[in-house]
Amino acid sequence: MHIVSLKLENFKAFKEVEITDIPTYCVVVGANGTGKSTLFDVFGFLKDCLTFNVRQALQGRGGFKEVISRGCTAKDLIKLQIQFRLDIAGVNRLVTYILEIGQAKGRPYVAKEILRYKRGRYGSPFHFLDFSNGSGYAIRNEEDFKKTDEELDREEQNLSPDTLAIKGLGQFERFKAANAFRQLLENWHVSDFHINLARGSKDALGYDEHLSVTGDNLQRVARNIFENDPERFQQIIEVMKHRVPGVSNIETIATQDGRLLLSFSDGAFSDPFIDKYVSDGTIKMFAYLVLLYDPNPHPLLCVEEPENQLYPTLLWELAEEFRAYAQRGGQVFVSTHSPDFLNAVRLDEVFWLVKKDGYTQIHRAADNAQLKAFMDEGDQMGYLWKEGFFEGASP
Repeated sequence: MHIVSLKLENFKAFKEVEITDIPTYCVVVGANGTGKSTLFDVFGFLKDCLTFNVRQALQGRGGFKEVISRGCTAKDLIKLQIQFRLDIAGVNRLVTYILEIGQAKGRPYVAKEILRYKRGRYGSPFHFLDFSNGSGYAIRNEEDFKKTDEELDREEQNLSPDTLAIKGLGQFERFKAANAFRQLLENWHVSDFHINLARGSKDALGYDEHLSVTGDNLQRVARNIFENDPERFQQIIEVMKHRVPGVSNIETIATQDGRLLLSFSDGAFSDPFIDKYVSDGTIKMFAYLVLLYDPNPHPLLCVEEPENQLYPTLLWELAEEFRAYAQRGGQVFVSTHSPDFLNAVRLDEVFWLVKKDGYTQIHRAADNAQLKAFMDEGDQMGYLWKEGFFEGASP
């Protein structure tokens, strides 16, 4: 599954923007305050809408008035549209998900929710899920392409006006596209890593399948990989040895009170160090490797400014690790300010954000003739960024 376009209207600083032909590895740059975090929060917002409901997702961001763009009227709607590719009935199809959110009498509601794609090579996309203000329908036999549009089975449903239809209907496999999109949303990882939460002893029991958004289960995930995929864990150790001077081994240690600690061995000393006494950069690099070497990659991974706390010479290889993750099947979005990170990035992978008249615009590096000419001559993206060749991006 691959997101190919994103269209936003009235979502915070994005009054009206559209990104098309999104690559599997997408790197976003821009000055502070241009909307990089907001762009990533679109994915977090959709996941929160699914996990909870629209009202709670908005409340977590200050409420409807704080999420809708400045200058909007009471009748305006927050609009999001995502197009992604999905295999349905053995055919790779372009699926469109549309979500529009309004507010009436102080309460948010889903004004429109549509999931659509073409049933055949020709014709207009068919609505397999269509809801408005809590009522609508979903198609139960969407894979029966021999039937005409009129012969498809519609299942009518009534929902709470602030609940997404894909939250309920997406649980059932008979709603193929809704089920697949729900699984995509559930498995998105929008990183909000905190080194202080990753440190220290943790309960041995708990979620250990994937690194959490904050990284607070790092010890459990490391133990899970070590016990169930020791070759992969050893691969992580070998990369750590190459990138962090002195690290010769990393282990999870179980304490007598049923908790886990991370232990880092330095080849120059006989006794290991617990993570409390290890540098921020070492903890962060290990956490990134645990995330990027996950046996089951997330369909979407978003990471903001991975360069923080890391030595500049490590960033080229880290950028390559993100690309390798995307090639294994997970789409990756990364934001950065680092020229060293950008030097490892290709022209068609970069987008930059610019603030104009209070709203954010998004530009594709590959569409800029000057940047393309420089890159064709052998220049590196990070150098061009540092020297100010990204028009309008400087603070």
